[in-house]
Amino acid sequence: MPYDATVSFLSGTRLGPRAVITASRQVEEFDEEYGREFHACGIATLEPIAPETAGPSQMHERLYRAARKVVRDGKFLIGLGGEHSITSALVRAVLSKHRRLSVLQIDAHADLRDQYEGSRFSHAAVMRRVLDLGTSLVPVGIRNYSLEEHRFMKRHRFRPITARETRENPDWIQQAVESLGPKVYVTIDIDGFDPAYAPGTGTPEPGGLDWFQVTDLLKAVAIERRIVGADLVEVLPIPGSVQTEFLAARLIYKLIAHVEAHR
Repeated sequence: MPYDATVSFLSGTRLGPRAVITASRQVEEFDEEYGREFHACGIATLEPIAPETAGPSQMHERLYRAARKVVRDGKFLIGLGGEHSITSALVRAVLSKHRRLSVLQIDAHADLRDQYEGSRFSHAAVMRRVLDLGTSLVPVGIRNYSLEEHRFMKRHRFRPITARETRENPDWIQQAVESLGPKVYVTIDIDGFDPAYAPGTGTPEPGGLDWFQVTDLLKAVAIERRIVGADLVEVLPIPGSVQTEFLAARLIYKLIAHVEAHR
């Protein structure tokens, strides 16, 4: 989903999906943790969804219709962005089949503004739109948000698991899992990782998560809950470096491995 019309800092995440797919050709099919290959579950890459020039709300509808078809066909949906605004359309599509959905958000930012720069479908408002759909939300890795978002979380008694807490609370993974319902949609903003591991993103934030924190969390969720859909967004390729897109490709295959191993 090569779309980045509402980005507010560095543009170029529309190039992320193609870069991740290219990097994925270098990912080993054998998973050393499980001692198995998981590509045999059947992995298909669909054609890119062309950006809708009429505006963000119209793009949301285009993404929703495309994702709903995949979900109704009984496939496990993994969306590749592009900016984070795509997530609300994908969650809406997954909700057409899986009710009472929880969303696990791995991210540096809360993304809970009601609107940003005139759009309710901005990347900075995407989790607010996800909550509007009636889902529950468990954010992990958060370390930068606005006064508006702070007041929203305080008013609704909504507390994210911050990046600092993942270092200070040894039980943070179990806390995250227990906050989720039986069915989980996972959205991974690559800036949830520390920029040392994933520098290629439009809004890098210091103090982020590392590979083992994220993959251990995903494994725990796959064991104790049912993951029914996912996306990975905000990869912005850096010329001469493939660090971020390779991490993203490897992470997607690891997510598939966890889901298949504990299905």
